[in-house]
Amino acid sequence: MINKGIATFTLDYGKCPKWLFDRMVLLSKRMIYAIIAEEGPDEFIKRISDPVWFQSLGTVLAFDWNASGLTTILTAALKEAIRGSEKELGIFICGGKGKTSLKTPEQIINWAERIALPKKSANALVYNSKMAAKVDSSLVQDGFAIYHHSFFFSKNGAWTVVQQGMNIQEQSARRYHWYSDNVKDLINEPHSGITSDLKIKEVLNMTANKSKENRSLSTELVSQSFNTLMKDITLLRKYYTPLSQTISISKSLPAGRQGKEQLTLLNLENKEFNWHPVVTEDFSKSKYLEKILWRLCDQQPENYEKLLATQGVGPKTIRALALVAEVIYGAKPSYEDPARYSFAHGGKDATPYPVDRETYDQTINELKKFVKA
Repeated sequence: MINKGIATFTLDYGKCPKWLFDRMVLLSKRMIYAIIAEEGPDEFIKRISDPVWFQSLGTVLAFDWNASGLTTILTAALKEAIRGSEKELGIFICGGKGKTSLKTPEQIINWAERIALPKKSANALVYNSKMAAKVDSSLVQDGFAIYHHSFFFSKNGAWTVVQQGMNIQEQSARRYHWYSDNVKDLINEPHSGITSDLKIKEVLNMTANKSKENRSLSTELVSQSFNTLMKDITLLRKYYTPLSQTISISKSLPAGRQGKEQLTLLNLENKEFNWHPVVTEDFSKSKYLEKILWRLCDQQPENYEKLLATQGVGPKTIRALALVAEVIYGAKPSYEDPARYSFAHGGKDATPYPVDRETYDQTINELKKFVKA
């Protein structure tokens, strides 16, 4: 069962010492072999998708439980641990931190070719990797910029995404987990868990089930002509006001949503909202935004997933459509943050105590014996 909770970890600017990283590689290698020998490769992929298990694995390997580096260093250690044995184990790890994350699609395709995975299946893995990154950067607008993306998959097609974002202003990191068996819909409640050290008040969460109507209306908005959509955008540019005031305009409903002749814009009085993105949103003319909106109206994606997958669609486009759908047509999205440890050998920064190297090496040797038995 996947557990959801809050785990506190701050940005880590230090480096993992070589003596510790080497041990993390050796110990994780023994653990991976043990898990796959007993449960198979798909079980390992499933466990990685559990944010609590992932966090616990990192701390068992003696990395600081409350540091953002746990995600990047643990992923790197696991990747190194299976290097050369991927086909034997039946698991593959692609991507990583920074520029390495951009190589994820290429690495997926390379492994797919080496294990003779059908092209359709390989393309599906690449698509899921790209969409997970786009969802967490565009649909979950929580102030965390994604800088780490790793894609784990098995020879049987099970996959997990582990990615991390940073919020420099809050000096904090947040990790997002996805698991193939849990993802029934890439844009509706797709996460197996999100770990964060703080809850953010100002979050536009378009993945929430509560945002379903807003997603539907956003798709309808781009099914109209570009000029019709721009009339709605123009209304927001012209009439949005401070939160203490009330927007009062009447607007005809779009085709397909008629039933009432007119609809009054959203009431933004203080008694209903403590904060709302329409107050700080910049609705001034943007040629790039208008270019993307024109592209959407031209292509007319049949659903919200395809809308998001359209080239050039990012956070600002999603936000603009969401606000039009809410402020003008009353389809309110979710503004609720979707976010929700163990020590065996100490921690890199001596928290809660310095790494016990002798015990660490003994654990590696014992697990080595167990795997060989």
